[in-house]
Amino acid sequence: MLAVISVGGGLGALARYGLERAIPAEAGHIPWATLLTNVLGCFLIGIVTVVVTEVYSAPALVRPLLVTGFLGGFTTFSTYAVEVHGLAYEGHLPVAVFYLFGTLLLALGAALAGLTAARFAAGALTERGD
Repeated sequence: MLAVISVGGGLGALARYGLERAIPAEAGHIPWATLLTNVLGCFLIGIVTVVVTEVYSAPALVRPLLVTGFLGGFTTFSTYAVEVHGLAYEGHLPVAVFYLFGTLLLALGAALAGLTAARFAAGALTERGD
């Protein structure tokens, strides 16, 4: 299991790195790549969790590979914490506070939206007989 999680985590970290290279952070501004990474990752965690636990009988290693591994490596709340601290320390307190609370609200909302969307889609497929 550890090997599966490690492979997923490495791939998730590479995906995050690519996004951070595509959207570089600017001093004194919200680090958009990290925000997007965490919000998108939480949304996908919601979807994948429903799909592999409620919709399909996925093999035992699928959830650790995708959720704990890939999406755990993709999301980066430790970087988010360092960035909030850096913004505050550099005197950008309003940006730091907005980023701090905005990320939390958006990430939690995204996870809930992912769960809800996946359950809705699964219900629609069930009603159609797919």
